[in-house]
Amino acid sequence: MGEAIAKRAFSKALSIVVALAAGAGLSACSFEPPLHLPRVPAGYTAGPPPQKTVGSPHGGATMQKFTYGQNLDADWWTSFHSPRLDALVVRALRNSPTIAAAQAQLRQAQADMAVNASIFYPQVTGNLGASRQKSSGANFGGKFSGFTYSLFTGSVGVSYYPDIFGVNRLIYRGSEAQMAYQRYELAAARLTLAGNVVNTAIGQASTQAQIVATETIIARERALLHLTEAQYRGGGVPYLNVLTQQSQLLASESTLPPLQQQLALYRHQLAILAGVFPSQWQEKPFTLEEITLPREIPVALPSTLVEQRPDIQAAEQQMRYALAQIGVAKAQFFPIVTLSASFGASSLTPDLFFNPLSSVWGVAGALAQPLFEGGKLRAQERAAYAAYDATFAGYRSTVLGAFGQVADALRALEHDGASVRTQSRSLQTARQAMTLAEAGYRSGSTDYLFLLNAEVTYQNARIALLRAEAQRYQDTTALFVALGGDDWGKSTATQRDNQAKGQQP
Repeated sequence: MGEAIAKRAFSKALSIVVALAAGAGLSACSFEPPLHLPRVPAGYTAGPPPQKTVGSPHGGATMQKFTYGQNLDADWWTSFHSPRLDALVVRALRNSPTIAAAQAQLRQAQADMAVNASIFYPQVTGNLGASRQKSSGANFGGKFSGFTYSLFTGSVGVSYYPDIFGVNRLIYRGSEAQMAYQRYELAAARLTLAGNVVNTAIGQASTQAQIVATETIIARERALLHLTEAQYRGGGVPYLNVLTQQSQLLASESTLPPLQQQLALYRHQLAILAGVFPSQWQEKPFTLEEITLPREIPVALPSTLVEQRPDIQAAEQQMRYALAQIGVAKAQFFPIVTLSASFGASSLTPDLFFNPLSSVWGVAGALAQPLFEGGKLRAQERAAYAAYDATFAGYRSTVLGAFGQVADALRALEHDGASVRTQSRSLQTARQAMTLAEAGYRSGSTDYLFLLNAEVTYQNARIALLRAEAQRYQDTTALFVALGGDDWGKSTATQRDNQAKGQQP
């Protein structure tokens, strides 16, 4: 019977708290200003945007076509049709410590948001205590020596902070924006990492091809030097010709160590991007033959770019957080209401602890209204507005930078096509000259020195074309990264990564 009475008393106290909280919630309001995003232009470039790049009638330059208004797939690197490159990007996304750090920061933001969400619920605390005490006889005029007693207490307390002016919701909304910010930061880290992997692989392939061509040039020029020396010994040419050929050979040989060093750097960088030590990297170098230049390039509309580029979305979430902080600063001028209720028991002996006579309970409400803060609240409000102005400027800077990157990449690809076509024609001309030199040498109309020179010219033209092609590959990658991908949450690489870590995609 005692327990029933206790439960009824506690239920009554709790009902009062809930009623007060509900009434307070009805009058809740928010001081958060609305979010206004700046308008973006309808295009990326000054003047008509490029529709396609120039091609070559002989197939030396691949034509690329831009499809405006079509979104880029999140797994954009698959457009290069290189299974080994695809596997390397997925491996890097799975093993990179940069991605792991961004994932941990996202989990932290999610936990912080859950902490702030707890403010919407009553906080229930249970207390149980037992003490042994001796009172002082002086409290009774010294007529008694005091007495010793035991005290047993137990209670359940409920406290609640009604969201009268929307402060709790503003705090939660701020943490929600922080969580979304970290989610977009993770997407930006993935996008950047994928772009670095593809760029490094392309650079490695180009450097490897340049090394092969340079070694061929050195071999031919060494043969030219031997032939020139023989002609000098036979009295056919002056010694100046020998020195000139020696200088040309040394100049060509001097270009080989930097290329070899660059190839080593690419190898080390790929290992680090994949999350392994350079000494453990066993992958063979990429070649341009196993990477196909994308012919169809989807280009999102400007209005879509601001919605799908993760760094722009992250900047927007920072603005939302700053707006929530303005609302919190404004709400500090208004009262803070606290509601609480408690029920328990207190007795001098354990056998009376559950007796209804030992029950105690209480219901309380408190209101705190700032009266004088020495200008602190106004200063906090000004600081919140200034913080928002800073995030707004940061957002504009991010959007401007994104549009500039897309415009740069579009124009670069337009010019890369022309450069590749020119270099391709140069290579064809050098190939024809070498073919004629070979025919003349076989017929006896030209000497071997002329043939070797034609071969060196051909190899130099080949190196120039390799560099132009690699630049076009890398500018294509830059455009893909600048466009940001469509939806990283739907990325198959992301799904594989999450499944490997036991997370939901």
